[in-house]
Amino acid sequence: MVRAAAFFDLDKTIIATSSATAFSKGFLAEGLLTRRSVVASAYAQLAYLLGSADAAATERLRAQLSRTVTGWDVATVSAVVRATLHESIDPTVYAEAVELIAEHQAAGRDVVVVSASGAEVVEPIAQMLGADAVVATRMAVADGRYTGEIEFYAYGENKATAIRELAAARGYDLDASYAYSDSVTDAPMLAVVGHGYAVNPDRALRRLAAEHGWGVLTFRRPVPLRALDRRAGATVAAVLGAVLVVTAVVVLLRRRPRPTR
Repeated sequence: MVRAAAFFDLDKTIIATSSATAFSKGFLAEGLLTRRSVVASAYAQLAYLLGSADAAATERLRAQLSRTVTGWDVATVSAVVRATLHESIDPTVYAEAVELIAEHQAAGRDVVVVSASGAEVVEPIAQMLGADAVVATRMAVADGRYTGEIEFYAYGENKATAIRELAAARGYDLDASYAYSDSVTDAPMLAVVGHGYAVNPDRALRRLAAEHGWGVLTFRRPVPLRALDRRAGATVAAVLGAVLVVTAVVVLLRRRPRPTR
């Protein structure tokens, strides 16, 4: 039997925001971030997005990441992420992505979340989604704090390399596997599998999708992450159906005339 997987980018593919910035409020409250570092990180992201996705631009973004997290306490980062996971991520999860994840799992494919964000941020989100594995950026740690050295930067071609290595370790047939991303920088990731899909693509990614024969998908509908507890074995359809039923009951009850006294 052929073993395959479905690889999902996280930011703007599974969630409609940046996982790296979604927890900024909590990091600010804990003193990990300063307002100056928030501005600097945002500027680096904007400069990257407005410029070309070349090696120099990627290195500048990587250097900014390194400067930002140097000295952060790893346990504090993990605590903030887990404490604010629902508040920060719940409203941003695409229902279409959740449905695709459920379909792949039902078909017997492993689901792998692939993100340039740090593992401490990505892993709790992937766990809530019921993913089987994670590919994420790994930061070096000494005495419980980030040193600023990046051991593995899950970005661009590095994502494709990590996917090949995971496929070799787990026996995935990449020709039978799937990948989803919104970013043109993830072209190597989409190209490494037999079934690549561009999600909400801009003009550049749409052009690449046409050239490579990748599918194009549009994700629009957020759904609360807390509704996706897979431990109970509930399907996404059942969860969404229950929400609709409860909503209908509430509406009907509100519309019932109150008895006169």
